[in-house]
Amino acid sequence: MKIETERFVEKAREGLANESQREVLARLPVLFKGLRDYAFSTLPDARAALDTGAAIRLDAVARLPELLKQFEENVTKNGVTVLWASDYADAKEIVLKLAKERNVKTVTKGKSMLSDEMGLNEALIASGIDTFETDLGEFIVQQAKRPPFHIVGPAVNMPVDEIADLFVDVMGVERTTDLNELNMQARRFLREKFLSAEMGITGVNMAVAETGTMVLVENEGNIRYSTSAPKTHVAIMGIEKVVPTMTDALHMLRLLTRSCTGQAISSYVSFINGPKNEDDLDGPEEVFLIIVDGGRSKIYADPEFREVLQCIKCGSCLNSCPVWTKVGGYAYGWVYSGPIGAVLNPLLLGQDRTKDLYFATSLCGTCRSVCPAGIDHPKLFLKLRERRARGDKTFGGKKPPITERLTMSTWAWGLGKDSRYRLGSRLFRLAVRPFVRGGKIKTLPGPGRGFTEVRDLPEPPGKTFRDRWRDILGAKSDG
Repeated sequence: MKIETERFVEKAREGLANESQREVLARLPVLFKGLRDYAFSTLPDARAALDTGAAIRLDAVARLPELLKQFEENVTKNGVTVLWASDYADAKEIVLKLAKERNVKTVTKGKSMLSDEMGLNEALIASGIDTFETDLGEFIVQQAKRPPFHIVGPAVNMPVDEIADLFVDVMGVERTTDLNELNMQARRFLREKFLSAEMGITGVNMAVAETGTMVLVENEGNIRYSTSAPKTHVAIMGIEKVVPTMTDALHMLRLLTRSCTGQAISSYVSFINGPKNEDDLDGPEEVFLIIVDGGRSKIYADPEFREVLQCIKCGSCLNSCPVWTKVGGYAYGWVYSGPIGAVLNPLLLGQDRTKDLYFATSLCGTCRSVCPAGIDHPKLFLKLRERRARGDKTFGGKKPPITERLTMSTWAWGLGKDSRYRLGSRLFRLAVRPFVRGGKIKTLPGPGRGFTEVRDLPEPPGKTFRDRWRDILGAKSDG
């Protein structure tokens, strides 16, 4: 997947100018939020359930090394071969080696955002292995060669006409815009791939330390196919996916499905312990689990950002975000979008190439209020900004340009003393007065241009609040 996080401003403008996308964004978040709210209303105490979920994830991340060791021991006892990858290149090399040793020609994939991080599809295809995403939304964006628009619904923004044309090009089917028939076309096409695939690759939603169980959640049955039809199942997970107990996993499951799609439970939940037994009718003959670091241990080592590893990738923060719901997912330029993308992308890709992401936020806190894992996104945005201001290089940051530093230093100096603040307010009102037209400021020169590019500013009042307050107090004393 091409990384385009540096183009956030440009792509955000494109999103704002896209009428069909704006129509989708006007309806989709409202629908997701309504489904989520109703699903949580079915719990005896939704707030207590969310607090418990946050506590489970906090505990799991705090005990990560211990739990990973326990999980590896138990999943190995279950017959799974565990392989560790320090980075994306290492992980891709392992998958390619497994595929080549087994003469794999076709791979079917369940949804895995970590594999998108790695660019696994591209690596497999470049090696001559036919690779097909089998989640319908992922299949569509794979064939359209696009990043996911939404964590839960990767192709939810694409018009039916566009998908119909895409299916004609990819599958050679008769063009139709009937939704049921489009689903059937994809089903028939992918069914052949399931039956011929020698290897299935999936992600992992949760890894249960006490039992060595991998939990996978879906609504379409494609993961069930990918883990049972091919002879070899390869699961890929980040180090943060582990939870202590099955009880913890079941609690997080009911939060995950409610937060993702507003369901009490998804249509399919698979608990995978290992390869099939001799008397099983189906299932893989061998199971491999690749546990990928990919920069996560660096995040874990930083106490200010460790909590981002609590994320369960439910997408709920996107649906409530006033930025994502206006610009959409493409603007973020990589796998993760919305508030979680604005925090996680800089930590994985580097702050300098993602700096617009963590400034594109109102700091309203709705993401924090709906997060089932207890992540304080606004706090992390501010930490990223602070690190950038200091020129901290831990996550690939560097000092802002000298003009920005001087501007902010001057601003801080002006706010540091009451007399300077009052003088600055008067000078500002005088400076912008020539640009007032009809009670509004439609454009400002130089650094002020950004404030008026997409909005009009009101004309500054003749008197400041302080002046008006002093007049009020004076009038009262006279009376």
